[in-house]
Amino acid sequence: MPKFAAGVVRFQNEVYPQKQELFEKLSKGQSPEALFITCSDSRIETAMITQTEPGELFICRNAGNIVPPHTNYTGGMTASIEFATAALRVPHIVVCGHTECGAMKGAMNPEGLDPLPHVKEWLGYSRAAVDVVNEIGEDLDEAGRMRLLLEQNVILQLTHLKTHPSVAARLAAGNLDLHGWVYDIKTGDVHAYDESTNAFVPVDTMYAEAVAKLAATDTCAA
Repeated sequence: MPKFAAGVVRFQNEVYPQKQELFEKLSKGQSPEALFITCSDSRIETAMITQTEPGELFICRNAGNIVPPHTNYTGGMTASIEFATAALRVPHIVVCGHTECGAMKGAMNPEGLDPLPHVKEWLGYSRAAVDVVNEIGEDLDEAGRMRLLLEQNVILQLTHLKTHPSVAARLAAGNLDLHGWVYDIKTGDVHAYDESTNAFVPVDTMYAEAVAKLAATDTCAA
Protein backbone atom coordinates (compact mmCIF):
# COMPACT_ATOMS: atom_id res chain seq x y z
CA MET A 1 0.00 0.00 0.00
CA PRO A 2 2.81 2.53 0.60
CA LYS A 3 3.73 2.16 -3.08
CA PHE A 4 0.16 3.04 -4.11
CA ALA A 5 0.02 5.99 -1.72
CA ALA A 6 3.32 7.28 -3.08
CA GLY A 7 1.88 6.94 -6.57
CA VAL A 8 -1.11 9.10 -5.62
CA VAL A 9 1.20 11.75 -4.24
CA ARG A 10 3.27 11.68 -7.44
CA PHE A 11 0.08 11.95 -9.51
CA GLN A 12 -1.06 14.97 -7.51
CA ASN A 13 2.30 16.70 -7.66
CA GLU A 14 3.54 15.82 -11.15
CA VAL A 15 0.84 14.37 -13.42
CA TYR A 16 -2.26 16.35 -12.47
CA PRO A 17 -0.65 19.80 -12.97
CA GLN A 18 0.27 18.86 -16.55
CA LYS A 19 -3.30 17.76 -17.34
CA GLN A 20 -5.24 20.12 -15.08
CA GLU A 21 -7.22 21.61 -17.95
CA LEU A 22 -8.33 18.13 -19.08
CA PHE A 23 -9.43 17.10 -15.59
CA GLU A 24 -11.32 20.35 -15.06
CA LYS A 25 -13.17 19.70 -18.33
CA LEU A 26 -13.92 16.11 -17.32
CA SER A 27 -15.32 17.28 -13.99
CA LYS A 28 -18.26 18.73 -15.97
CA GLY A 29 -19.17 15.46 -17.73
CA GLN A 30 -17.99 12.63 -19.93
CA SER A 31 -18.37 11.66 -23.57
CA PRO A 32 -16.32 8.48 -24.07
CA GLU A 33 -15.54 7.14 -27.52
CA ALA A 34 -16.10 3.51 -26.56
CA LEU A 35 -17.37 1.05 -24.02
CA PHE A 36 -14.35 -1.19 -23.45
CA ILE A 37 -15.15 -4.60 -21.94
CA THR A 38 -12.11 -6.56 -20.87
CA CYS A 39 -10.80 -8.97 -18.25
CA SER A 40 -10.04 -8.04 -14.63
CA ASP A 41 -6.56 -9.53 -15.07
CA SER A 42 -4.01 -7.15 -13.52
CA ARG A 43 -1.77 -7.43 -16.58
CA ILE A 44 -4.29 -5.69 -18.84
CA GLU A 45 -3.70 -1.93 -18.84
CA THR A 46 -6.35 -0.49 -21.12
CA ALA A 47 -5.00 3.07 -21.34
CA MET A 48 -1.51 1.83 -22.17
CA ILE A 49 -2.72 -0.60 -24.82
CA THR A 50 -4.97 1.93 -26.55
CA GLN A 51 -2.90 5.03 -25.74
CA THR A 52 -6.01 6.84 -24.56
CA GLU A 53 -6.50 9.74 -22.15
CA PRO A 54 -8.92 9.89 -19.20
CA GLY A 55 -12.48 10.31 -20.45
CA GLU A 56 -12.04 8.40 -23.71
CA LEU A 57 -12.99 4.89 -22.52
CA PHE A 58 -15.94 3.72 -20.42
CA ILE A 59 -14.47 0.53 -18.97
CA CYS A 60 -16.14 -2.64 -17.66
CA ARG A 61 -13.90 -5.39 -16.32
CA ASN A 62 -14.67 -8.88 -15.09
CA ALA A 63 -13.18 -12.36 -15.08
CA GLY A 64 -13.15 -13.55 -18.68
CA ASN A 65 -14.43 -10.32 -20.33
CA ILE A 66 -17.91 -11.81 -20.20
CA VAL A 67 -21.22 -10.25 -21.21
CA PRO A 68 -24.18 -12.19 -19.81
CA PRO A 69 -27.11 -12.42 -22.24
CA HIS A 70 -29.85 -9.95 -21.40
CA THR A 71 -32.48 -11.05 -18.90
CA ASN A 72 -34.84 -9.25 -16.54
CA TYR A 73 -32.24 -9.70 -13.80
CA THR A 74 -30.33 -6.48 -13.20
CA GLY A 75 -26.61 -7.05 -12.80
CA GLY A 76 -23.64 -4.73 -12.92
CA MET A 77 -22.71 -5.56 -16.50
CA THR A 78 -26.28 -5.15 -17.76
CA ALA A 79 -26.68 -1.76 -16.07
CA SER A 80 -23.29 -0.53 -17.29
CA ILE A 81 -23.97 -1.58 -20.89
CA GLU A 82 -27.34 0.15 -20.81
CA PHE A 83 -25.85 3.34 -19.37
CA ALA A 84 -23.00 3.42 -21.87
CA THR A 85 -25.20 2.84 -24.91
CA ALA A 86 -28.46 4.58 -23.99
CA ALA A 87 -27.21 7.47 -21.83
CA LEU A 88 -23.62 8.13 -22.90
CA ARG A 89 -24.36 7.07 -26.50
CA VAL A 90 -20.93 5.57 -27.10
CA PRO A 91 -20.39 4.91 -30.82
CA HIS A 92 -18.23 1.81 -30.26
CA ILE A 93 -18.12 -1.25 -27.99
CA VAL A 94 -14.96 -3.35 -27.75
CA VAL A 95 -14.81 -6.80 -26.17
CA CYS A 96 -11.14 -7.53 -25.53
CA GLY A 97 -9.84 -10.94 -24.49
CA HIS A 98 -6.20 -11.74 -23.78
CA THR A 99 -3.63 -14.51 -23.75
CA GLU A 100 -2.84 -16.46 -20.57
CA CYS A 101 -6.38 -15.83 -19.34
CA GLY A 102 -7.01 -17.71 -16.10
CA ALA A 103 -10.75 -17.46 -16.57
CA MET A 104 -10.58 -19.20 -19.94
CA LYS A 105 -8.29 -21.87 -18.53
CA GLY A 106 -10.96 -22.43 -15.89
CA ALA A 107 -13.71 -22.54 -18.50
CA MET A 108 -11.79 -25.22 -20.36
CA ASN A 109 -11.38 -27.28 -17.17
CA PRO A 110 -14.50 -26.60 -15.04
CA GLU A 111 -13.89 -29.63 -12.82
CA GLY A 112 -11.04 -27.68 -11.22
CA LEU A 113 -13.38 -24.86 -10.20
CA ASP A 114 -15.37 -26.73 -7.56
CA PRO A 115 -13.73 -24.73 -4.72
CA LEU A 116 -14.81 -21.52 -6.54
CA PRO A 117 -18.56 -22.00 -7.09
CA HIS A 118 -19.29 -18.39 -8.08
CA VAL A 119 -16.44 -18.39 -10.60
CA LYS A 120 -17.65 -21.70 -11.99
CA GLU A 121 -21.19 -20.37 -12.43
CA TRP A 122 -19.95 -17.11 -14.00
CA LEU A 123 -17.87 -18.99 -16.54
CA GLY A 124 -21.00 -20.82 -17.64
CA TYR A 125 -21.50 -17.78 -19.88
CA SER A 126 -18.50 -19.06 -21.88
CA ARG A 127 -19.82 -22.61 -22.20
CA ALA A 128 -20.84 -22.24 -25.84
CA ALA A 129 -17.31 -21.09 -26.74
CA VAL A 130 -15.87 -24.18 -25.05
CA ASP A 131 -18.33 -26.36 -26.97
CA VAL A 132 -17.20 -24.77 -30.25
CA VAL A 133 -13.56 -25.52 -29.41
CA ASN A 134 -14.42 -29.14 -28.59
CA GLU A 135 -16.32 -29.42 -31.87
CA ILE A 136 -13.84 -27.87 -34.31
CA GLY A 137 -10.55 -27.88 -32.40
CA GLU A 138 -10.04 -31.59 -31.83
CA ASP A 139 -6.86 -31.69 -33.93
CA LEU A 140 -5.22 -28.67 -32.27
CA ASP A 141 -2.57 -28.85 -29.58
CA GLU A 142 -3.24 -27.33 -26.15
CA ALA A 143 -1.94 -23.88 -27.14
CA GLY A 144 -4.00 -23.91 -30.32
CA ARG A 145 -7.15 -24.90 -28.46
CA MET A 146 -6.65 -22.12 -25.94
CA ARG A 147 -6.10 -19.52 -28.66
CA LEU A 148 -9.26 -20.73 -30.38
CA LEU A 149 -11.16 -20.47 -27.08
CA LEU A 150 -9.97 -16.90 -26.51
CA GLU A 151 -11.27 -15.94 -29.94
CA GLN A 152 -14.51 -17.89 -29.71
CA ASN A 153 -15.23 -16.42 -26.29
CA VAL A 154 -14.90 -12.89 -27.69
CA ILE A 155 -17.24 -13.78 -30.57
CA LEU A 156 -19.72 -15.31 -28.11
CA GLN A 157 -19.74 -12.23 -25.89
CA LEU A 158 -20.36 -10.04 -28.96
CA THR A 159 -23.38 -12.25 -29.68
CA HIS A 160 -24.56 -11.82 -26.09
CA LEU A 161 -24.19 -8.04 -26.43
CA LYS A 162 -26.72 -8.02 -29.26
CA THR A 163 -29.39 -9.38 -26.91
CA HIS A 164 -29.29 -6.21 -24.78
CA PRO A 165 -32.16 -3.93 -25.86
CA SER A 166 -30.14 -0.70 -25.82
CA VAL A 167 -27.44 -2.31 -27.96
CA ALA A 168 -29.94 -3.87 -30.36
CA ALA A 169 -31.68 -0.52 -30.83
CA ARG A 170 -28.45 1.32 -31.57
CA LEU A 171 -27.29 -1.39 -33.99
CA ALA A 172 -30.61 -1.20 -35.82
CA ALA A 173 -30.21 2.57 -36.10
CA GLY A 174 -26.74 2.08 -37.54
CA ASN A 175 -24.96 4.31 -35.02
CA LEU A 176 -23.10 1.69 -32.98
CA ASP A 177 -20.22 -0.59 -33.99
CA LEU A 178 -19.09 -3.73 -32.16
CA HIS A 179 -15.45 -4.85 -32.10
CA GLY A 180 -13.80 -8.04 -30.87
CA TRP A 181 -10.14 -8.01 -29.90
CA VAL A 182 -7.58 -10.43 -28.48
CA TYR A 183 -4.49 -8.93 -26.83
CA ASP A 184 -1.23 -10.89 -26.56
CA ILE A 185 0.45 -10.01 -23.26
CA LYS A 186 3.88 -11.31 -24.30
CA THR A 187 4.16 -9.66 -27.72
CA GLY A 188 1.84 -6.66 -27.41
CA ASP A 189 0.00 -7.77 -30.55
CA VAL A 190 -3.74 -7.11 -30.83
CA HIS A 191 -5.90 -8.99 -33.30
CA ALA A 192 -9.41 -7.85 -34.26
CA TYR A 193 -12.36 -9.93 -35.40
CA ASP A 194 -13.24 -9.53 -39.07
CA GLU A 195 -16.82 -10.72 -39.37
CA SER A 196 -16.62 -10.83 -43.16
CA THR A 197 -13.93 -13.52 -43.05
CA ASN A 198 -14.77 -14.96 -39.61
CA ALA A 199 -11.13 -14.55 -38.64
CA PHE A 200 -8.97 -12.45 -36.33
CA VAL A 201 -6.50 -10.20 -38.13
CA PRO A 202 -3.87 -7.70 -36.88
CA VAL A 203 -5.35 -4.39 -35.75
CA ASP A 204 -3.19 -2.44 -38.20
CA THR A 205 -4.71 -4.52 -41.01
CA MET A 206 -8.29 -4.40 -39.76
CA TYR A 207 -8.31 -0.64 -39.27
CA ALA A 208 -5.74 0.36 -41.89
CA GLU A 209 -7.99 2.84 -43.69
CA ALA A 210 -9.25 4.48 -40.49
CA VAL A 211 -5.75 4.75 -39.04
CA ALA A 212 -4.48 6.33 -42.28
CA LYS A 213 -7.28 8.92 -42.21
CA LEU A 214 -6.50 9.76 -38.59
CA ALA A 215 -2.81 10.15 -39.35
CA ALA A 216 -3.62 12.47 -42.26
CA THR A 217 -5.92 14.52 -40.02
CA ASP A 218 -3.26 14.80 -37.32
CA THR A 219 -0.69 15.87 -39.92
CA CYS A 220 -2.99 18.61 -41.25
CA ALA A 221 -3.73 19.78 -37.72
CA ALA A 222 -0.03 20.03 -36.95
